[in-house]
Order: sequence, then structure tokens, then C-alpha cells
Amino acid sequence: MIFGETGSPGGGVYVTGLSWSPVYLLDGDPPILFEAGFHAAQRLYERDIKQILKEREPAFLFLSHLHWDHCGSVAHLKRVFQDLKVVASKRAEEILRRQSAISRIRELSEKVSPYLQRIEGLEKELLVTTPFEAFEIDLVAGEGVIDVGGLEVQVFYTPGHTRDMLSYYVPDRRILFATESCGVMDRRGRCIPQFLVDYDLYVESCLRLSRLPVDILCPGHHFVFTSSDVKAFFERSMEATREFKEKVVALLEQFSFEETIRRIKAEEYDSNPYVKQAEEAYLLNLTERVRWFAERRKEGKEWKEACL
Repeated sequence: MIFGETGSPGGGVYVTGLSWSPVYLLDGDPPILFEAGFHAAQRLYERDIKQILKEREPAFLFLSHLHWDHCGSVAHLKRVFQDLKVVASKRAEEILRRQSAISRIRELSEKVSPYLQRIEGLEKELLVTTPFEAFEIDLVAGEGVIDVGGLEVQVFYTPGHTRDMLSYYVPDRRILFATESCGVMDRRGRCIPQFLVDYDLYVESCLRLSRLPVDILCPGHHFVFTSSDVKAFFERSMEATREFKEKVVALLEQFSFEETIRRIKAEEYDSNPYVKQAEEAYLLNLTERVRWFAERRKEGKEWKEACL
């Protein structure tokens, strides 16, 4: 099954707030959260979590990385659920100490509001316009296992999208919270590779996660995949990664760096009529993806093959 809305795809997993950039809730004793979505949508996440849990409260919030669309509502959720403990990587903790990083998260968080206003059926009165707030990480995690009331959460370091990237696997339920470690499928059904800092590491991370026994896969945006669609998604994501590499290399042989970006943007972003990230955020990500190949090509270096 490919699940693309709020609610539950099964396994005690809930997509809260909005499927574009959700807070995932895993019900249990105690319940736990994964990701913190947009700052502007903080009250949407709060509403859905409270409706599901009633009088209960989540114990942990696991963050994959410190991008603005994954950590936006942390401060609000910590206020609402006062015993909530935030888990993230050591690199994420270091990022939060940099005022330049906080300013950038705040800036990009503000730019998503017009895009949220365009979503039909979204309760616009619950959106907020206050600036993003920094927060404290309560538990710094690396490779290993975190016990949550007897439920094992395995932590994997999966760099490639970012250098602070973690993925979380719950073996008892065969659920993987991979976010951008394995790519994203947009609302058109097109897989978009998500390496920003290192293509080779991204491929290694995706291959590593693809070998886990997974019944429910939770990427960072839009869709949750279950059953046989998990394997199908990994295969499509790796194929899209390989095709993107070949396309960029071919374009860089013919055109300038800037023209290569323009052409890929026209195909990936401009032609997408559905909900999508702000143009500035997309261009930041695309530029880094193209830059990686441009620099390797200039140095005469090779790269890994993206195939399962």
C-alpha cells in the first residue's frame, strides 16, 4: 500500500498534521514521535496527536536531522508535552549552537507559509506565523539501541542527505523511519534523490536500509509505504538516483553549472503542479546535488553505482 494522507497506514503508526511533512506518531506504552515537521503547522500536529492519544503523552521525539522542515515544531511540542525528550545526533546538537543555522531555519520556515495556504482542506486558522524557536536536545544518539518501555528503537547513522542524518528502525514492528535517507516520492509519483552532502554516502545508506526486513517505511514527505511497496520504493529510488547521476553528468558535459541547474529545475520542480517545497529551499538542495558531481568531475574522481 502507498498511503498519502493523515491517519494510520497500520502498525500503530500515525501520520499527523499533514502528509507533506508529517510528525509520525508510533503508539505504544509509551507513545513516541518521529520528526517535527514545519514550524507553521505546529498546532496541526498537536491537535492530531492529542486526538489519538487522549490523556496520554509521548515520551520521546526522535529527529532524523536538523533541516527546517523536520525540526520546526520541536519547541512547541516540548511545551505542550512537558516530559517529552528530544533525541538527535551529536552533529545536530552542534548545528543548534550556531546562530547562523538557527537564522537559516527561521528564514526557510517563514517562506513555506504561502505554500501551506494553497492546500485545499487544510485548517488555515491553525497555522502560526511566529518565528522558529531553537530548542535543547535531551539525548544525543549514535549507532545503537534505545529502549522505550521495552520497545527497541535501533539507531543507524545514515549520512548522505546531511551529515547529521539518523534513521530509526523498530524491529519488533518492522517499521523504518528513514526520512530522506532513502529518497522521496513527490505527489506526481516521481522519486527524487535526496543526497546533498555526499552521493556515495547516500547510496551506501540507502542500500544499508534496503536490507532491513521492513513492513512499513516512513520517508520524510508525502507517502508511507507498506508490504510489497516498500521493496518497490527502494528499487525505484535507487533507479532514480542512478538516472539523476547520468543526467547531471551528461548536462555538465554540454552546459554550464547554472544552465544544468536551470534544466533540471524545469523538469523536477517547475513541471510539478502539486504541493512542493518553496522554490528557494528546492534550489538550495538542487545546487548541492549538482555541485557534488561538478566537483568530482573536475577532480577526475569516480562515484558509486546506485543499484540494489
